[in-house]
Amino acid sequence: MEQRLSERIAIVTGSGQGIGKAVALRLAKEGANVVVADINPATAEQSAEEIQTLGRYALAYHIDVANVAEIQPMVDRAVDEFDRIDVLINAAGVAQTGLFLELNEQQWDHVVDTNLKGTTFCIQAVGRQMIRQVPEQVRAAGRANCSYGKIVNFSSISGRRGRGKQLPYAASKAAIISITQSAALAFAPYNINVNAICPGIIPTPMWEQIDRDHGRISGLAVGESMKSFIERIPLKRAGSSENVAGVVAFLCSSDSDYITGQTLNVDGGFEMD
Repeated sequence: MEQRLSERIAIVTGSGQGIGKAVALRLAKEGANVVVADINPATAEQSAEEIQTLGRYALAYHIDVANVAEIQPMVDRAVDEFDRIDVLINAAGVAQTGLFLELNEQQWDHVVDTNLKGTTFCIQAVGRQMIRQVPEQVRAAGRANCSYGKIVNFSSISGRRGRGKQLPYAASKAAIISITQSAALAFAPYNINVNAICPGIIPTPMWEQIDRDHGRISGLAVGESMKSFIERIPLKRAGSSENVAGVVAFLCSSDSDYITGQTLNVDGGFEMD
């Protein structure tokens, strides 16, 4: 595989399983060393071990991104270990499925704190570090012809329009699109690219949970809810974590140096707006 990210240093939150893990492995295959940041220390260690079998260095780091106080120590640890950070992937996230009229404050806070606070303050902490890494002459001139950092945030097709049974999740993922645009404007003077992706139906532990919760509410058997979603996809199939990881790798490479503030759907055509 082409080494588009040779010796780059990447932090991937939520990389203990699912899409986040696939992204961490893909970045490693393209030459990056990876900080595997996850709330589950066991799965973080497992992902890190798999990365090291690819010949790259990986640091497993236990973090709950909903707790903002834990974010800067993660950045400091990464810099102590690698001296720099070139890539940030905000893949950590949680979903909540339920009826609007039954939503409670605790459910709202759990989703919003993880998906929004976690993403926002990871961008802030890593962005500060990336700015420090921009050569002084570039900062003084205010322009450059290459990127000095790549940040990719995870929204969702649920962020493209309202979801009657996923209010806090859909709201948080819609906000990620706005946060991405705001961050892209804030970091553009330093040639740091900030983009987002909207994965569609990707069989992962999160989607299995969504399928079970939708089924419980609608009286459907396990798998039926996901099947109904897949039938609405123009390509008539679910995607894979690797499909998403390939797009993320592109957004982390020099091939995307002139792309910022954008949100790309990776969903087989499910959403086309």
